[in-house]
Amino acid sequence: MPFPFSAIVGQDEMKQALLIAAADPSIGGVLVFGDRGTGKSTAIRALAALLPPMQVVSGCPYNCDPATHFTKCAPACPARAGGATPAAKTVPVPVVDLPLGATEDRVVGALDLERALTAGEKAYEPGLLARANRGFLYIDEANLLEDHLVDLLLDVAASGENVVEREGISIRHPARFVLVGSGNPEEGELRPQLLDRFGLSVEVTTPTDIPTRVDVIRRRDAYDQDPDGFTASYAEADAGIRNRILSARAVLKSVVVSEAALTQAATLCQSLGTDGLRGELTLIRAARALAALEGALEVSETQLKAVAPSALRHRLRRNVLDEAGSTVRVERALKELYPA
Repeated sequence: MPFPFSAIVGQDEMKQALLIAAADPSIGGVLVFGDRGTGKSTAIRALAALLPPMQVVSGCPYNCDPATHFTKCAPACPARAGGATPAAKTVPVPVVDLPLGATEDRVVGALDLERALTAGEKAYEPGLLARANRGFLYIDEANLLEDHLVDLLLDVAASGENVVEREGISIRHPARFVLVGSGNPEEGELRPQLLDRFGLSVEVTTPTDIPTRVDVIRRRDAYDQDPDGFTASYAEADAGIRNRILSARAVLKSVVVSEAALTQAATLCQSLGTDGLRGELTLIRAARALAALEGALEVSETQLKAVAPSALRHRLRRNVLDEAGSTVRVERALKELYPA
C-alpha cells in the first residue's frame, strides 16, 4: 500500500510538477533530482495510487483503451483474435520500474523463447514499455542509464510507439507513458538529449528545519506501524486531490492562454537563451495545467511564475561568465519580467 500523496511533508515543487504531469501527460514527464531519502520514489508511487483506475482491454498486453483498441493497438495483439469486441476490465494505473541493469530485450520486448522452443512459433514477448503504456515509466538513477537505452527511450517518447525489428519479428505497439526520472546529481549528469525530453525538472533537498524533519519522521513511523490506518486517515485528502486532477483534465482544453501570456513566455525564454521552442511550449502547457488544477479559466502571471523554474531550469546553457545556478538565473529573469 503506497504512502498517501497528501501526507508527504514539504517538497511542494515536486508535488506540483507531478500533479501537472497527471493533469496533462503531454507535458513530457518529470525529472526529480536531489538528495537520497527525500521522498522522490514515494511521491511518484503515491500519485499513481491516487489516480482513478483505468479501463483496459482484457487480454491485451499493452493496456489499450477499449474505445480505441481496434484502431491503435498492435495487429498481433491476442485480444484482437477473431475480430470480436473484446471485454474490458478495470486496473490500477501502472507504475513500471526501469532498472539500471535492464537489457534492451527486457525494455522493448523480444522473441518468446518458450513458444519458439516448444511450438516452433515466432511470437513476441512484450517488454517494460508495453506494461507502461497509459501509465508511468519510472527510472531511478536516470543519470546512470546506459546510452543505448537513453537513445531507445528518446525514440519511443517522441513517437508514442515501440517498434521492434529483430529475430524475424516485426511489430509496433502503443507506448505512451509519463516518463518520471530521479537521481542524485553528485553521481553524474544526465545526457542533454534525454534531459531536454523531460517536460519539468525539479530539485528536492533534505529539510533543514527541525519541525519539518520531525513531522516527516513522525508520519513515516506512523505509516510503518499501521499502513492501513494511516492511509485511511488521509483518504479524504487524497480523494480531494484526485478530484482536482479529474476536474483539471475535464477543463484543460477550455483554459485560455492569452496573447499576453504567450508573449511573456517567449520573452522569458529569450532572455534566458533557451535553445529551440520546446521551453515556451512546455512553459505554456504547464501553466495551463496548473490553472486547470487551481480552477482558473485563463492562464495568468501567477501560473507562469509558479511553473517557470521547473519548466526552464534544465534547458539553460552554461554561462562561464555567470556562476549562478540555473534556478537562480530563472528567478532573476522572472524579477526582470515581472518587477515588483
